[in-house]
Amino acid sequence: MRFRAPRPALPAVAVALTGLLGGCALGGDDGPGTGEPVVVGMTDAVLATDPAGGYDPGSWLVFNNVFQSLLSFPPGGVEPQPEAAEQCGFTDRVSQRYTCTLRDDLTFSNGDELTAEDVRFSFERTLRIDDPGGPAVLLSSIDRIDTPDEHTVTFHLNRPDAAFPQKIASGAGSIVNHREYPADALRTDGRAVGSGAYTLESYGENEAVFGVNADYRGPAEVRNSGLTLRFFHGDQGALGDAVADGGVDVAYRGLAATDIAELGAAARSGRGDGLKVVDGSSAEAQYLVFNLDDPVAGRQGVREAVAWLVDRSALARDVYQRTVEPLYSVVPAGITGHNTAFYDTYGDEPDRGRAEAALRAEGITEPVELTLWVTPTRFGPDTEAAFEHLAAQLDASGLFDATVRSVDADAFARGVADGSYGAYVRGWVPDYPDPDNFVEPFFGPDNVLNNGYHDERITEELIPSTERQPDRAETVPDYEEIQDIVAEDLPLIPIWQGRQFAVAAESVSGLQWSLDASTVFRFGEIGRTS
Repeated sequence: MRFRAPRPALPAVAVALTGLLGGCALGGDDGPGTGEPVVVGMTDAVLATDPAGGYDPGSWLVFNNVFQSLLSFPPGGVEPQPEAAEQCGFTDRVSQRYTCTLRDDLTFSNGDELTAEDVRFSFERTLRIDDPGGPAVLLSSIDRIDTPDEHTVTFHLNRPDAAFPQKIASGAGSIVNHREYPADALRTDGRAVGSGAYTLESYGENEAVFGVNADYRGPAEVRNSGLTLRFFHGDQGALGDAVADGGVDVAYRGLAATDIAELGAAARSGRGDGLKVVDGSSAEAQYLVFNLDDPVAGRQGVREAVAWLVDRSALARDVYQRTVEPLYSVVPAGITGHNTAFYDTYGDEPDRGRAEAALRAEGITEPVELTLWVTPTRFGPDTEAAFEHLAAQLDASGLFDATVRSVDADAFARGVADGSYGAYVRGWVPDYPDPDNFVEPFFGPDNVLNNGYHDERITEELIPSTERQPDRAETVPDYEEIQDIVAEDLPLIPIWQGRQFAVAAESVSGLQWSLDASTVFRFGEIGRTS
């Protein structure tokens, strides 16, 4: 922004302040955008280029690189840092008023200045459009937004929301140009005008092409001269072939666990044909959810028996080739407040005796007929095999007669919504790396599980307590209690926590900074030598 006006300081009561960050970090070792261009392939689609209408991993790849948010997650970190803002912080003591001051040198890629008006417009627009496929749900705590000058934005929240900084650091916080986007409708021309490190040069059915935004101002590094994202439309084999023969430099999101394991073994033995496997942390998780209104899965003893019989380590080893890790609580490892409630309660090895005792306490003496519902088109290519393996574990005890039913994503969503399924898979890729994102959506009002579970202590006391506390370390006791309650009540069973993997040419560097628990894939960190 070229207009430089004095800005009022944040009130002295500000707490949980996100610190000042100056300077433009655009550019790698050779200068801004001077490295070799990079081609990345994935099986996911990009469903939207308008931030008000996208809430899927592919679309957020675009948002996180083409648009700025007030805050962003640094490589390898889960605490938001200033991005379009110079500083942000809660300016009250109950986490209901959040103020940001903008950098004074921001422009959109078309040359227009970025001001507080654009920030307010972007958030109000997403809420006004409220697209079913968009991220408006993450911004539901916003009551109103004030912009007293061109540099200052104050969010007044309708309830305490200490995770608000994490939410606006995600793709939901993308800032659009108010001159380029309609206020009450989605943009449908496949174009984008942002202020991020990249520009969207073209977008089509099979690829999106990104250029470097030389006018970007913020903390992101750019170590290449552009990036092309190629879409393989769910064809894992074609993606694997493309990275093997050099058609893409990086294969990201879409290779099967067996392919990753084989490529990794080949690379370690020196037979990788110039390829390497790069892995990083992730908070992606998968759960087995129970419908508590179902005549079978709704019985506590049935759920306890399943909890005593599930062998997560065998699933991780035999189905996922150790590309995932056993998960023993609803909040994954690496996220504030994680504990091992299910390990502490049910152990890590099947216990048929205790499973049988749980069923007998319910008066059940015959094998339990239980159907496990899955949709691999939504929750990963190995989902059906994993649940077949889980069904075999249950059947091996002699206490269950379990079957797996696989349906397409639309039919699966309808079955969950109308309560037709007693037990079903749920995958979860977090929107932001905070325990709130694994608790409030699952156990708060109008939760996404739609499984009939409600615990008053969680919804009336513990969640509100965590939402008032800006110091997230102080929320740990509350989140631990929530996880302990879930392990006892069993509305779901955590199965695994993922790791992120990419297969790349040996000439590619920097991928490790795009594979972390924030789930932000940073185009700029990827470099390639010719």
